[in-house]
Amino acid sequence: MRFHSPFSFLLVSSGFCAAMFVSATSQLSEAAERPNIIVIMSDDMGYSDIGCYGGEIETPTLDGLAGNGLRFTQFYNTGRCCPTRASLLSGLYPHQAGIGHMTNDRGVDGYRGDLNNNCRTMAEVLKPAGYSTYGVGKWHVTKHIEPDGPKHSWPRQRGFDRFYGTITGAGSFFDPGTLTRDNQNITPTTDAEYKPQQYYYTDAISDNAVKFINDHCKQDAEKPFFMYVTYTAAHWPMHALEKDIAKYKGRYDDGYAPVRNRRAKRVVELGLVSDACEPAPLIGDWENTEHKAWESRCMEVYAAMIDSMDQGIGRIVGSLKKNNELDNTLIVFMQDNGGCQEGNGRRGDFQRPVEASLPKIPLDQIRLDVVPKQNRAGVPTLTGPGIMPGPEDTYIAYGLNWANVSNTPFREYKHYVHEGGISTPLIAHWPAGIKRRGELDHQPGHLIDIMATCVDVGGADYPKKIDDNDIKPLEGVSLKPAFSGKSLARKQPLFWEHEGNRAVRDGDWKLVAKENKPWELYDLKTDRSETHNLAAEKPELAKELEARWDTYAARANVLPLGTWRGASKKAQVNRKQRTFSLKAGDNLSADEGPFVEKRPIRIGVELTKAGTDGVLVAQGGTAEGFSLYVKDGILTFVTRRGGKLSKVSADSKLYDTVTSVEARLSKTGEVTLTVDGKSVATGSVAEGMPRHPIDGLQVGSDEGGFVGEYKTPFPFTGEIGSVTIDLK
Repeated sequence: MRFHSPFSFLLVSSGFCAAMFVSATSQLSEAAERPNIIVIMSDDMGYSDIGCYGGEIETPTLDGLAGNGLRFTQFYNTGRCCPTRASLLSGLYPHQAGIGHMTNDRGVDGYRGDLNNNCRTMAEVLKPAGYSTYGVGKWHVTKHIEPDGPKHSWPRQRGFDRFYGTITGAGSFFDPGTLTRDNQNITPTTDAEYKPQQYYYTDAISDNAVKFINDHCKQDAEKPFFMYVTYTAAHWPMHALEKDIAKYKGRYDDGYAPVRNRRAKRVVELGLVSDACEPAPLIGDWENTEHKAWESRCMEVYAAMIDSMDQGIGRIVGSLKKNNELDNTLIVFMQDNGGCQEGNGRRGDFQRPVEASLPKIPLDQIRLDVVPKQNRAGVPTLTGPGIMPGPEDTYIAYGLNWANVSNTPFREYKHYVHEGGISTPLIAHWPAGIKRRGELDHQPGHLIDIMATCVDVGGADYPKKIDDNDIKPLEGVSLKPAFSGKSLARKQPLFWEHEGNRAVRDGDWKLVAKENKPWELYDLKTDRSETHNLAAEKPELAKELEARWDTYAARANVLPLGTWRGASKKAQVNRKQRTFSLKAGDNLSADEGPFVEKRPIRIGVELTKAGTDGVLVAQGGTAEGFSLYVKDGILTFVTRRGGKLSKVSADSKLYDTVTSVEARLSKTGEVTLTVDGKSVATGSVAEGMPRHPIDGLQVGSDEGGFVGEYKTPFPFTGEIGSVTIDLK
């Protein structure tokens, strides 16, 4: 067990010995006082859902942490799950980490949909500082989810010693897809380490977090630990255990307005917002709601999901107490975006009973679906107001009107960067390091500050370069000064962009807009709910803030705006040209390069000097594309189709005198590799190139998203004379 207080010193007669003893002891004490760090995040929850932020949902554990810790009233996320996780893990704005939208590769660095190598995760930064690192729950920062696919952006490859959770972002709470232990996909029934009587994902996250803490304290107690706990509660589908749902039976039968009004009053009483803040307009007319019992049940299940999460956090806190680690553990709790207005599963004409009508799915079969068409028993996924949410065979979201209640007193929802989309509670609890007990801190903060805080309190060094990758400098500031009532001394405004929705906050002023809509200006000191647009009254201030946002967007990989839509470029690509004569260093855009979709490809490379490593020709990226390259002397041709890699390689190394290399790919996927006119490999890949890549083509390196099994840009070590690509 690590010590939690400085040593008592014995007086030593020798001044030199005493000085040496004090110095060594001080270093040991400093190391011992570094806290464990637990970062907890919930999913798709509004600002006023938990009790200590104004809600009626029972969250005694979180309320207790807040009562003995510090609450931030103006803390922000990025408005959506994937970018929030990228920002939280890296301490950067999400586009800088490669995930400006979701896990789709849009062909631009800010929108690769995969955590890039120009950022480091909190685990990667804290591990060299002596921390053991554990991840539990939702990952959702990579497009690679296949069991046999690339894992370079999975937790174990990004600094975590152990991981239990899901690689994707949503799914059944009773049978989650992409369930993973360390690097191995599992199912609830095939996991050898965790076999509860009733599997429920929220409980599984909590229980595995407890297991990691207990194991650490038994096996590695001399080291501090970092733990990243990311619940999927209360993301759709509304799945909960009946024992938890029963606690909220009838609590929401009076509808939207009474619940929202009570919350609006409570957030003012708690001091979370000023009494000058007018709640944003109510959404939803309960009197004219057709399915009142169904709507009430949706919110009952939603509340039960949060209640279950709080119980699990209680077990985590209990394990810290049991192991005498609570006093010196920094716990922070936040949410990934505002309440979710998405209407998943709210339509349908199912009525019970519903019989199993589809083939059964074996209990050991890995499931990758986010919205399953059926359960394993063969029952189709049940949706619509004829089905009460909660059980395993349902898949229903609580909808727009309840999301409006969750976000009390703010405007808008998940996806948007108005306050309802990006405002989150932040609770910080650390008895040994936070002396402000039960207080509020009104300084604006952002997810980018969590990494900076971890680096600060963990005594870690944040790197400037790893291997050949320049690491982007941190964007946030440490929250540690606020723990003792001091200013955060933030020098830069805070910025947002998601799906064209954009904002900048500088002091109390916030400029915000929806996609393709005019900028709005608000004074958040008196108008946190953004009900009084001052853009017309203060045009110069609006222009100044807009200019600052433009500068941010240009430097932080946000541009070009609209990239998130992934509009097809097929209408603009070079469809007519069938033969391309290229040279080393050529770099063609997707519009300029060969249109390879459903066409045979012949690549001929003339060499003036052989090489043992590097890319000869690559077109595309991690989603779609092909690459001809040499690695450790072995000639290899690969394709990617929907992110899945297929390859054909020569059996032996290239010789030093080679002068020409050729690769042929048929429409149906047959591959032939030739060196100096002699065939060195034949094989097949999935099905040729079914789609045109959205990344361009390079000769002598791979500058975009990588296609092959190498780190970009992987330049060729020999010399390329010429390249011919023929699509005839």
